[in-house]
Amino acid sequence: MGPGPLGTLPDGYWQVPYASARYPGAAPRGDLAGGANCQLWAYEVLAYFGFVVPDFRSDELWTDTVATRHVNEPEALDLVLHNADHSAFGAHVGLWTGDAVAHLCREVGQPALWSRADFGARPRYAVQVGVKRPVLKSR
Repeated sequence: MGPGPLGTLPDGYWQVPYASARYPGAAPRGDLAGGANCQLWAYEVLAYFGFVVPDFRSDELWTDTVATRHVNEPEALDLVLHNADHSAFGAHVGLWTGDAVAHLCREVGQPALWSRADFGARPRYAVQVGVKRPVLKSR
């Protein structure tokens, strides 16, 4: 499921249940069987593709300059942050696919692909805070 590099992602990544209590730092990395929140799911997908993103919450991700960098135009596998306003605190995190965002949210309950219009139609996700490109690769 999913275009671009995400088309090669094993099916198990697309069947992860949403679990708000399983966020980066609260759940072991490499274990999505018990579910994940948006950040943990996105970071584990990036790990599959060889990227390392520390156990950042969204505001920490936004200010990070070591594992990620700010970009204006997203490319496949870039992290996209959405929120009700321009604040990175509590922002929802997904992955750009090339024409949509792959993300895990409570509303759907498992990973989904949404267009920019899909996010814009939901007040709590209406604002795209910005885009971060993962740059730190595993050895």
